[in-house]
Formats: sequence, C-alpha cells, structure tokens
Amino acid sequence: MPRRTATMLASTLMLIALLCAGVFIPVPYAEMSPGPTVNTLGEHDGEPVLQIAGKNTYPADGHLNMTTVRVTSADYRMNLVEAVYGWLAHDNKVVPHETLYPDGKTEEESTQENAEEFSQSQESAKVAALKELDVPVKSWVIVSTVVKGSPSEGKLHAGDVIKAVDGKPVKKPADVAELVTEHKPGEDVVFTIVPAKEQAAAEKEKRTATDTEKVTVTTTTSDDAGEERAIVGISAGTDHTFPFSIDIKLADVGGPSAGLMFALGIYDKLTPGSLTGGAFVAGTGTIDDSGEVGPIGGIEMKTVGARNKGAQYFLTPADNCASAAKDTPEGLTLVKVDTIDDALGALADIRSGDTADLPKCAAS
Repeated sequence: MPRRTATMLASTLMLIALLCAGVFIPVPYAEMSPGPTVNTLGEHDGEPVLQIAGKNTYPADGHLNMTTVRVTSADYRMNLVEAVYGWLAHDNKVVPHETLYPDGKTEEESTQENAEEFSQSQESAKVAALKELDVPVKSWVIVSTVVKGSPSEGKLHAGDVIKAVDGKPVKKPADVAELVTEHKPGEDVVFTIVPAKEQAAAEKEKRTATDTEKVTVTTTTSDDAGEERAIVGISAGTDHTFPFSIDIKLADVGGPSAGLMFALGIYDKLTPGSLTGGAFVAGTGTIDDSGEVGPIGGIEMKTVGARNKGAQYFLTPADNCASAAKDTPEGLTLVKVDTIDDALGALADIRSGDTADLPKCAAS
C-alpha cells in the first residue's frame, strides 16, 4: 500500500476512533439552558396563576414574568461531543455535574428539595406582598423537618409549633438553633410546643391554640467536620395564617427563585391600576418575609429566556447584576433590586415612562 494512502487511512481511522470516543465516553458535566417563562398576572395550563378569594382584586395588564432554567437530569451523563457543543452554544451553559447535584444527590432528592423551596418561596411571597400593603399576617415558628435517626425522631414532629426552648420564647427560626447550641452535646433541651394536630385543629376552628406540651430532647454532636456543637436533628421554619386565600397554581416548577415575581403579582392583583403600565417586565430573585431579595442561579439563562419571550425589562437581584451584565441580551434592560420596595419603585418609573434613572446593572 502506498505510504500516502496508508497515512490517510490511519488518520481516518484515528478520527473515527476519536469521534466514537466523543460520543460514547461520558464526561462529568451537566447543561443549563433557558427554560419557560410564565406571566404571574396571566394563566398557565388554562387557569390563573394567582388565585385570590375573600378579597377584592383588580384587573392587571402587562407582564410580570417569572423565569426558569432547564437542566439535564441527575442520571443523564453528557458525552464529550455534547459538552463541546454546549460550551460553544451561546444560549447554553455547561457546568460540572456536582454543581447541580452536589454530594451525589439523586434526581428524586433534588426534585423534592426544589419542591420544598418552591413552596416556601410562595409563602414568603405572600407575606412580603401583604406586609407591603399593611395587611396583618399571623406567623409562628414550627418544626419544619425532623432528621431520620436523630434524637428528635418520635419526639418532635413536622408542623409542631415551637413556643419556647428551655423556657425562653422563640420569635424566629434562628432562635431555635441559637438556643440549642448553648448546650453541650449530651445535654437535655426542653421544647415547649403546640403539637401539630392541635395547631391544625385550632386553625380549622379559627381559634388560638392553647394546649402546649413540654418535650425533652437530648442533644448530640453535629456531623459537620471540625465542629463540636450540639444539635437535636430538626430544622425550624415559619408558618403563617393569611386573612384571605391566596393560591399559586404553577406545576412542574421548583426552587425559590420566583419569589420576587410572585410577590409583585400578588401586590398588583390587590391594588387598583397596573404596576407595569402595560410593559413586559420579567425577573427573578428569592424573597424573604421582610421583602429582601436574594440571588439565584442561572441568571444568564433566565435573561435569554425572558428576552426571547419579548421582555423589555428584567428585575435582577443586586448580587446577580455583575454576572447578568456581562452578556445582556440586546433590547433588555437589567434593573437592579435589593428589596420589594426597590422593585415597586422601578415599576413606578417604568409605568410613567421615566426610565432614565432606573438603577441598572453594570458589569464589574
């Protein structure tokens, strides 16, 4: 065989081998891409996203769109060709697999965690919006989760209301951990609680729960490396009673990042006129009960998804501004917000057409 032909054949076979390797050999990466964006003022799957009963609501026009990110599943393993294509694609982002699924988390575990965060974000959005409208909301600290095999298992239960720890009143979830860690591992902690069943009955009967119990739990040592602190194996959260019904109907969405947009949608529905003045506004950001807006992941994907749907303005958590501004889609104005008050102020400027002084994001 002539040398030139043999060289070409060897090169071709090597190229085929490399292509096969690229297709069949998995790489430890996952992909993020723009996901659906939904108008919180509109409908999804044939029903209103925000459903409010027992309180006057008002028509709202324009868009206040929440945004999402699509990610590859935990079980899916990209090949090298897909990873390279993702790196080159402008609208996608390839990241280490552990970034999306840390500590070997399964897709089921990730889905459950996202569902819990989504539910909590809805509650905080309702509280933040109603507080902004000076509507009173009753709140209390509860046992949010109990770790299986922990000292609290069988003694404390999800939904129990925590009134006090060691006789000291509890006002917020952080108080629980602070009071528990005043102990050394192996010492007893006394919880004063309203059992979950009693609390549920009181809410149903529209009365104040008064039956309390004292539960003693022996602390153990935290599993965190390098730490010697007392724990009891629970996480504390907050529950609320609202003066009227607010339901958020949006399936197949997880995580806490829609909180800000839900809060604004609720505020718009409960106030006369239009927050947006008919403009197409999208955004993202976690929100807490006090109205503070927090950062989220996948900001670059969300701005692309919003602009593809026609958004003109994008409400951006301040801590995400620098990343978002590095590659802002053409025609989209990034508006920096730290609180729900910032967002409402920006919407007032957009509504009036006076946008010159909007707090815009800038690349660092």
